[in-house]
Parts: sequence; structure tokens; C-alpha cells
Amino acid sequence: MYYIGYDIGSSSVKVALVEAATGKKIIALHEPADEMAITAYHKDWAEQDPEMWWEYCCIASKRAIKEANIDASKITGVGISYQMHGLVVVDKEGKSLRNSIIWCDSRAVEIGDKAFEDLGEEQCATHLLNSPGNFTASKLTWVKENEPEIYDKIYKYMLPGDFIAYKLTGEINTTKNGLSEGMLWDYKENEVADWLLRYYGIDSSLTPTIVDNFTNQSFLNEKGAKESGLPVGIPVVYRAGDQPNNALSLNILKPGEVAATGGTSGVIYAVTDQLKSKETSRINSFVHVNYANEKPTVGKLLCINGAGIQYRWLRNHCGMDSYENMNVKAEEVSVGSDGVVVIPFGNGAERMFNNKNIGSHFLNLNLNKHGHGHLYRATLEGIAFAFVYGMEIMKADNAQINVIRAGNDNLFRSEIFSNTVATLIGHEIEIYNTTGAVGAARAVGLIDGDYETFGDNIIKNDHVMTFMPLQNSTPYLIAYQNWKKELELIINK
Repeated sequence: MYYIGYDIGSSSVKVALVEAATGKKIIALHEPADEMAITAYHKDWAEQDPEMWWEYCCIASKRAIKEANIDASKITGVGISYQMHGLVVVDKEGKSLRNSIIWCDSRAVEIGDKAFEDLGEEQCATHLLNSPGNFTASKLTWVKENEPEIYDKIYKYMLPGDFIAYKLTGEINTTKNGLSEGMLWDYKENEVADWLLRYYGIDSSLTPTIVDNFTNQSFLNEKGAKESGLPVGIPVVYRAGDQPNNALSLNILKPGEVAATGGTSGVIYAVTDQLKSKETSRINSFVHVNYANEKPTVGKLLCINGAGIQYRWLRNHCGMDSYENMNVKAEEVSVGSDGVVVIPFGNGAERMFNNKNIGSHFLNLNLNKHGHGHLYRATLEGIAFAFVYGMEIMKADNAQINVIRAGNDNLFRSEIFSNTVATLIGHEIEIYNTTGAVGAARAVGLIDGDYETFGDNIIKNDHVMTFMPLQNSTPYLIAYQNWKKELELIINK
């Protein structure tokens, strides 16, 4: 028997098949070969046709079944991961009324900021754990204010994963974690934040029925089965946004466990059982995948906009053929990079600096002393220091950090990067080979509630290595303090 998982990104749709009994990956692939189109009618807008996601889901699932050479009738459940914060609106026939306004679209920033000002920090912090911000509720309000002819036809609003579940089953529903992504979940009252909808003038009947995760949320109908190549009647069991799902994929389910992602940008996602937050903008809080009324678990997310993009830029402009060769050169340089400091925030505004755009900086270069190896090491250290700086913000906002787990991506493959973070935080970093689609597929098995076996299977199937904090932390602490001093001079200009 097998489970299938979808990961609906903005660049591609990934699909994975895993063995139901063991969680072992059978196949993982993506569609299309090139990136999916993002439409930007105006500056800072970003839209995608949700029917395009569905088309590639169907192509990818049929490909996976064929290339894995399995009997499709042995697929027994579906899990869905998806790009967070997007807005899909449909009419009574379930037809999408406009392109989805996706996660990186910032047209609703002012709407969310005004709501925060009008409603007050106390209300938003205690009930939403966040500012309304540029999230799904604010995007829906933008449609109401700017496209009233479309708004009047809306039957339900959805998150991207809700739309794919609907295309598979013909049923429209959502989850608490999905609503929390849109700033539509009231943690204090444990219900939909209808007071925010009233403030925005949005009819609460537009909210879909809520279903729990790790339950039979809905079942594939004939149309969804025929188009996707999956069996009729199998359940959709699970859905979650990409960052909570990434955490699940890394077995991040308990308070004190942290998922870290080190791609173009960086993400720190810490699970807590504390329903309070002082940071309503720099950190975002979401219902975690295993949230329960009697045992709430919340994922606190901090995004580092400038991370791996800094190392990629350096590779492109120094003519190096690989990150591995850069890492070798960097290892020839001592901790602290002989005084060279890199501030790696050249990818736009940084939320953890209250949306300041401070840029990227190379500091203290001595042209008679420093070479490529110093630049490489200082860049890896600078990105690692940014992660540590972010984790300090998290710790000050009721997040406990006991263990960090990360995917085996470019940054965490570097011993310099991982050793620096582990040593400064004082906790081990466990590295795993996994993907969001694999995690979503495995999540189908959690209908039995056996989180321990789920975690054991991840360790058995995916664990690559563990970085332990180094005993001599002094040079790392000195280098970090020097970096922080330079950073604060720039921030306080």
C-alpha cells in the first residue's frame, strides 16, 4: 500500500509516493520541467491561475504512478502541502473567479497595517498572535474594495491547498492551520476570528467548513479520480502550508523542536505551547499541524530574507564552479575570517529588522591580507550569525530551542555554517534528506495518531548526520559579537 503527497509551490508542483507501512520514499518528481508562470500586472503583485496547479498535479501524479510502476489502486490516502497565505475565491459551482493572489504579493500591506492600527496591538496579539498584515484576510479585503463585481460572486474563499483538495473531492473545506495562515484564527476563543471579518466587512458565511488534520477530511469523487489518476473513494487526510509541513517532514512536533531552512532565504520555525506573542510583526505564529484544543501547539516563524542568496551571488561573481569548492577554500581560514564581516541582507526588506532594507555589506577588508577564502568564510559566518540573531529574537518571544533539524540543502551542507550555528546556539543540528511532498505523503499515516513511530521512521529513512556544538566556543562568540556590533551600527544609522 502507498500514500501520495502533493507540494503546491509557486515554481512547481511536487509529487511523492511513499510506502504506507514504512514511510520509505518510492518516487518524487515535479512538474513542469521549467518554472510555473507568475503574473504581475503591477509592481509588487503576484498571481497564479489555480487551475494551473491542478493541471500539473494531475500530470505529476500520473507520471509518478507510471514511473514507479505501481498499481494505482494500492494508493490509499492523500496529503497536501502548499504555498502559504494565498487567496483562492470560487463561485457556487466551485469555479475560480480570478487568479490566486499568492504569498509574495504585497498589494494588501496597507490594508493590514490599518487594521492593526484600528483594532489595536492588544487585540491582535492576544487573539491572532499576529498583526493582520499582508495575509489572506487582507487580500480578500483588497478584492472586496477593488473588484466588487468579483467579490459579489464569491461563494467561498480558500487557501491553495483547500483548492486542490476541492478539485480532488468536490468538497470545499479548510483547516485551523490554514485559517491561521490567513490571520483568521482566534487562539483565545478557539474559533474563526469573525470579529476581523466584521471589521473588514466580509460575510462570515464565505468561510468554508473546518476539518481537522489527520482525519478523513473528504473523499475522491469520480471526476477528481479520473483527472488525477488516483482511485475513487480514497481520503484526503492532511493538508498544511509549506513551512508547517516542512517542520512535520523533519519530525518537528513538540515544544522546543525547531525546523530550519537555508535556501535563498532562511526560515526558523519553532514549535511552542505558549499562546502568547510580543512580536506581532517580526515573528508570525501559526496553528501547527498537530494543534488540538486541549493541547495547542503553535509554530512561530521567523523569515530571514537575505540568506543563501548572498553565497550564490558570491559564487556567481567570483567565478567558482561549485559551493563545495568554495567551502574548501573557506575552511582554510580561521573562525572570525581574520576580521572580515559580511552583513548578508541584500535581498530586500527584512521583517526581523521591522521591514528595514539595510542591504548587504562587506566590512573590514584588508587588500594586502584577505582573499577569496576570507570572503567565503565571512559570508557563511554572516548568514549563520543572521540565523543565530533570529533565534535570539525567537527565544525572547517565548520560544524554547532544544534541537534544530534541517534539510540537507546547500547552507547546511557546509560544516562552517552548521558548526557556527550549533556552537552559538548550544544545541545540536540534525540533518535530514526529505522533501515537502514526501512529508505530506507520510502524514497520511498519522491518521492513527502514532507520532512516535512516524518520527522513528523519519530518523531511520532520512537522517544524514548531526552537528554537535563545538567545545571551544570562544572564537565563535567573539566573531558573533563583532558581527552584531557592525550590524547594530548599520541598523541605527
